[in-house]
Amino acid sequence: MTPELYFLLPLTFIGGVLNASIGGGGLVLLPGMFALFPRVLPASLFATEKLAAFVGTGTAAWQYSRHIPLPWKLLLLASAAAFAGAQFGARAIYLLPPHWIKPFVVVLLVVMLTYTWFRPDFGSQDEQKLISRAELVRGILIGAAIGFYDGFFGPGAGTFLIFLFVRVFHFDFLRASACAKVVNMATNLGALAFFVPAGLVYYHLAIPMAFAMIAGSWVGSRLAMKGGNVWLRRLFLILVIVLIGKLAFDLFR
Repeated sequence: MTPELYFLLPLTFIGGVLNASIGGGGLVLLPGMFALFPRVLPASLFATEKLAAFVGTGTAAWQYSRHIPLPWKLLLLASAAAFAGAQFGARAIYLLPPHWIKPFVVVLLVVMLTYTWFRPDFGSQDEQKLISRAELVRGILIGAAIGFYDGFFGPGAGTFLIFLFVRVFHFDFLRASACAKVVNMATNLGALAFFVPAGLVYYHLAIPMAFAMIAGSWVGSRLAMKGGNVWLRRLFLILVIVLIGKLAFDLFR
């Protein structure tokens, strides 16, 4: 095992725990990968992380689906749109500089933080209602938008999904997190549909990372189901604050 993997695999495990519970694993993993492999093409690091994240997210989605009823019709439609959106987003990296989107994302995160912070009951209960046709259309639009964002830029994609599933479909945080994992699988797969044929994945890193991500995702999903909505809401708020700080720091650096 190369010396870098001794540092990379624990980071990947932590990223898996975060991704499986509330999202944001890339905040830990990607900066670590850039520090460990400064001479590697950034697109290759993104592609390698996407492959490991896809395997880990699939593990979390499977864990959740065994214990939580999921609206599969909504999720399949949203996932199909997310797959297409992520492909467009991955291709757009070559046409547009990703940094232009950062100020817009920071504003959205601040709005999301304010809305959640001042509504203590937000995401505390699941209405368990049938999904209407209009909501299915909203699900497709959400999937396409978040898919493009995840393929193009990425940080906080799972967090945005959780917020939107709570706000639009009135799920609780636990069910919203479970649903987000299914759609995240599609966004990762959509990006990989571009990255893999382009030869950007470093498999000698991605394969051991995938095993570490599986372990982290198993732990993270178990913690989320055990901690419940109150724990997930607090972790969600902390993650959004960290995201705002990270992106704002990048902007003003």
